[in-house]
Amino acid sequence: MALQLTDYVLRPNHCQTGKPVRVRSNFFEIQSFPLQVVHHYDINIDQANAPPAVYRKVWKQFEDMGGHGILRGIKTIYDGRKNVFAPKPLQLGPENAGQYEVELHDSDNVGSATKRTGGTFRIRIKKAGEINMDELRRFLNGETRLTPNCLTAIMILDVLIRHLPSMLYATVGRSFFTPQERRSLPNGAEVWQGFYQSARPGIGKMMINVDVSATAFYESDRLPDMTTKILGRRTIDELRRGITDRDRAKLEKALKGLKIQITHRGENNKRKYKILRLTPSAADRTLFQDQDGNEHSVAHYFAKHHNMRLKYPFLPCIVVRKEMFLPMEVCEIVAGQRFMKKLNEKQTAEMIKFTCQKPTIRANKIKQGYSLLQYKDNEYMEQFGMTVKPEMALIKARVLSTPQVSYSSSSQEGTFVPQGGAWNLRGKKVAQGATLGSWSVVNFHAQLPISAIGRFVRELCQTFIDTGLNVINRNPPITHGDPQASVDRTLKEAWLKAGNTAKATPQLILCILPNTGVPLYAEIKRVSDTVIGIPTQCVQSKHINDAKKQYCANVCLKVNMKLGGMNMFLSASQIPFIAERPTIVFGGDVTHPAPGDMNRPSVAAVTASMDARASRYSSAIRVQANRTEIIADLANMIKELLKSFYQACGQKPDRILFYRDGISEGQFSAVLKNEVQQIHAACSSLDKEYKPTITFVVVQKRHHARFFPVEQRDADRTGNCQPGTVVDTEIVHPFEFDFYLQSHAGLQGTSRPTHYHVLYDENKFSADSLQELTYRLCYIYGRATRAVSIVPPAYYADLVAARARFHRRGENWSDTEATSESLDSEQQMASFATVKPELQKGIVHCFFIVKV
Repeated sequence: MALQLTDYVLRPNHCQTGKPVRVRSNFFEIQSFPLQVVHHYDINIDQANAPPAVYRKVWKQFEDMGGHGILRGIKTIYDGRKNVFAPKPLQLGPENAGQYEVELHDSDNVGSATKRTGGTFRIRIKKAGEINMDELRRFLNGETRLTPNCLTAIMILDVLIRHLPSMLYATVGRSFFTPQERRSLPNGAEVWQGFYQSARPGIGKMMINVDVSATAFYESDRLPDMTTKILGRRTIDELRRGITDRDRAKLEKALKGLKIQITHRGENNKRKYKILRLTPSAADRTLFQDQDGNEHSVAHYFAKHHNMRLKYPFLPCIVVRKEMFLPMEVCEIVAGQRFMKKLNEKQTAEMIKFTCQKPTIRANKIKQGYSLLQYKDNEYMEQFGMTVKPEMALIKARVLSTPQVSYSSSSQEGTFVPQGGAWNLRGKKVAQGATLGSWSVVNFHAQLPISAIGRFVRELCQTFIDTGLNVINRNPPITHGDPQASVDRTLKEAWLKAGNTAKATPQLILCILPNTGVPLYAEIKRVSDTVIGIPTQCVQSKHINDAKKQYCANVCLKVNMKLGGMNMFLSASQIPFIAERPTIVFGGDVTHPAPGDMNRPSVAAVTASMDARASRYSSAIRVQANRTEIIADLANMIKELLKSFYQACGQKPDRILFYRDGISEGQFSAVLKNEVQQIHAACSSLDKEYKPTITFVVVQKRHHARFFPVEQRDADRTGNCQPGTVVDTEIVHPFEFDFYLQSHAGLQGTSRPTHYHVLYDENKFSADSLQELTYRLCYIYGRATRAVSIVPPAYYADLVAARARFHRRGENWSDTEATSESLDSEQQMASFATVKPELQKGIVHCFFIVKV
């Protein structure tokens, strides 16, 4: 049966342990959907490069005209590209194909250099096939596997629920946005609220997942005001002396490709154009020849021909066609254009404020989304025979019991059960404290008094001692560094001072940073990891004058792990799968460069537990081809980490549990085939007879499932579900082994559960055993005193991959949009430095092996 139903693992059973609770989830049940045959047509519209919104207008116009007689009252749905679906066959004639012309009058076309958005369009329609929708019903009931026909049936429901909203609202992916609820962001952008929707299979039924979403758009503003915002000026008058070449380049980069409309020809003649570039000179110095061959400046031309004296002749003009210049003050940004560039820090901070909504507010907004997305009184859905329940699904969940966390037995209350998913270090000592003898301090903040640094170091040392570290040297030497000068030289000097003072090999450099910016931090990590081979601990200067105990304790946790100590652990009886027999727990992740950057490589990271408590971790890193999702050299990474485990524990692991982050559903098959095979290959390459049992679990955070407690008693203090809430009913896969686990306590906004999906399982986990193990591991993330939202090995892999990005030589971290087009992909990969051998035997936070 397993072979027939799925290539992955069948759900062994449902969760039985923990306290049963009821939660609302943002899924709306599809009560009925078409069970008859749906007719699929291939559509070809002759303008290949037009955006989907234009194709939709063309198809709507075709439909409104009666479809040249072929539709005859049939409501078709269109995906905006190549596919049209109909509840009844279209009358296309004997060959089941036809060709039709549609005239589209679109104001967007006026003044445009191409005819992409208006004119005559030729539509070719051809019958592509018929989809048996009853097969989808059988899949939902666990009677058949997920066939291509089932996937198309799910796509039909997706197109059906998106058809009407996509013609009414700004569409981005699976989300729809309206300007009704928006907020300004710095530098000329604004955030719009929208709604995400997706048709999802559940157990025995189809559901629609509806969520609040948000994205950035350009403000619909006059171009001079937009210029002021982009350049970060308070008023336009600050630009009267002219714009520097650097500001002009920044402005051109921000405006290029934007659509504007002109305002000087009256309300009925607001022609639209795209900005190609800016002129290098101001409007009163930009010259061109008119039709009679006379030379004018743009400012003079507008005064003479439009009786308009420019207010801002000092601003450059925009170029919209060859030799067609427009002064900025007659242009305004067309509304509803998506902001495609990377948000800067200030914009991101404002975006987070806008999107951070308490669970009750988010739940109410999702209910509003139900109305906006028009599931009721929708003539397309009516004709396809689809109805949707008007309330969010009420589903059964369970709250798993909280594990006991253990610190040193010499602590007051060394073993305890955390309340509400978090605790503090008061009265607790780390399980195994490291010894700190040879270290030094580097101060990169010029205005910080030496006395304040001394006080901070004393407070830090006392906290270290109170928390169980052995601090031999309480007066480390202090070096003053210039963030603009050679960080390499400064850290080498600090390393020498540490060694000379303690007459021992340096263990740590504490770095005081002037701000939270990335460039200095990135350079410190590159030098410490790849040049001098010593752990560094960075602290922000704002904490130095007021050294809070809690902050010092958090620093202590990180330092102890970097020096090889252990902060806390779970008793063997709570993690039997790991403790009873030699077991290694892996985490894997691949991080990619910023969207649009096709040059920089991707970075793969794998972490692995090195003890019977799954508390200490080592890691391996590889640089691989841009946007490659599969971990290319996984076999060798696994091999290295298995060898490290053997050296640390004196035995080979009998069992492997691998948590793989960053994989979407569409990649399951490739990952199962490739990565599980590589794990097997790694084991047999060490010893032909070595065959540990393997379980491979995908960890997903990028989804839109949210849970809302029904009863107040089942909520935590932020109104979210309690830590340990697990869902493996109704909204999960019809028969595969997956579950949602909300393992952390809410901090702000609505918590996002993590979705775990088991692709391969030779260890024969029950639902309870895997869910409980996963949840309990979330309590021993070494750097925090709270349960985390994602299982620690996967969390560590994500951190390590992000850290490895700093190992690239010559990277300019101050420019977030910088791309390195001058280097080809091989040079790019070779530009990553190898980590020093001294750090290759440490724990996860300072252990890297980089190979290309």
